[in-house]
Amino acid sequence: MGEYRFDAVKARDGLVEALKKLAGEQGFERVVLGVSGGKDSTVTAAICARALGRENVFGVMLPDGEQKDLDDSRRLCEALGIRKRVVNIGRMHEALKAVTDQLGPVAAEGEFSIAPSRASDINVGPRLRMTTLRYIAQALNARLAGTGNLSELTVGYCTKDGDTSCDFSMLDMLTSVEVVQVGLTMDELPRDLVEKTPSDGLTGKSDEENLGISYRDIHAYIRFGTCGDAATDEKIARRERANMHKRRMPPVLNPFGE
Repeated sequence: MGEYRFDAVKARDGLVEALKKLAGEQGFERVVLGVSGGKDSTVTAAICARALGRENVFGVMLPDGEQKDLDDSRRLCEALGIRKRVVNIGRMHEALKAVTDQLGPVAAEGEFSIAPSRASDINVGPRLRMTTLRYIAQALNARLAGTGNLSELTVGYCTKDGDTSCDFSMLDMLTSVEVVQVGLTMDELPRDLVEKTPSDGLTGKSDEENLGISYRDIHAYIRFGTCGDAATDEKIARRERANMHKRRMPPVLNPFGE
């Protein structure tokens, strides 16, 4: 493995300064983000508070019906002193499912039916959350902060037009392991939230259970080119290739043949 070294303090301070610069260039003062109580939104919120002032950071909790760890999100907002609000997307999700259920039966010649899909239903949550956050951010004349990280992006563990949609990406150059390291340099953060086992809050499983890959292996693959196991490397590489479309703008088709 290579000689890659990570300085968490330097990365933390670099992100604070980068956000200050972006805010100055684009002329905004306020930031909205979804707060899940996990490490990514925890670290993102703390950096935003350091850069723009806690009074300019709006943390939105977006449970889909019942959410067992909602108190973790509240505790984070209170620890940082940022403004907070709860918007339950459960009724929106149920309403959307009621509408899409109508697509099952074929009602007329030429129409089509769809079979229920667990994957598409799971991805509804992040997309409804994004729409809600966009609504709130525009109402507050604020920017929407992205809370994903490089590990998730590499293996496609994110939802297109959901958590990938934001006005700026805070952690997309840091692996999941490095996000924790940055968080541990910030005394204002509850340590247990920084080290909390990552989960999507939708499937009832941890991220690593859903992926079938550990974040430490993904970190090693990204930073050193291998996690030390060829089969796992190939598994990560396959996911990276298959999900590259999530990392790029949609292709623009050229009608001129040039």
